[in-house]
Amino acid sequence: MLFLGSFPPARHRWSMDFFYPNFINDFWRIFGLCLYGDKGRFVDEANKTFRREEIERELQARGIGMYDTAYEVRRTRNTASDKDLEVVTPTDLDALLQAAPQCMTVVTTGQKATDLFAGHFHITPPKVGHYVEFAFEHRALRLYRMPSTSRAYPLSLDRKAQQYSILFEQLK
Repeated sequence: MLFLGSFPPARHRWSMDFFYPNFINDFWRIFGLCLYGDKGRFVDEANKTFRREEIERELQARGIGMYDTAYEVRRTRNTASDKDLEVVTPTDLDALLQAAPQCMTVVTTGQKATDLFAGHFHITPPKVGHYVEFAFEHRALRLYRMPSTSRAYPLSLDRKAQQYSILFEQLK
């Protein structure tokens, strides 16, 4: 499984040097809720960061990869919002999937990432919480479009986690 976001926020918003680094982003809380029923599983509340080493072990054990759909961007305003993000250089998505030959599932975590991925592969973007099937180099894959983990996205943490839980259940 490969999770794809759009691009990390500006460096001053990072709480760790890894994917979904903004402490107010709920990705790692959702991950903890879905896998362990514990939103704090990967959160170091005292230091306002995440438990990167534990996250990396979990991802490796479950065969989950992380990456971004853009390699270089320009922020049109000083926000972390995807609506203020102009993609300068998209990620080489073909090379990314070629480097992960066992990947059968791609999960995008927001509209910008979904649009970039679906546009590249000329597929219809799925609705939030759903998937579409597509082929890449004789391999059948699924593209899941999940809700953004940004707190600006208008769903509660629990509702987002419910949608992500469905994804994890379908992939067992």
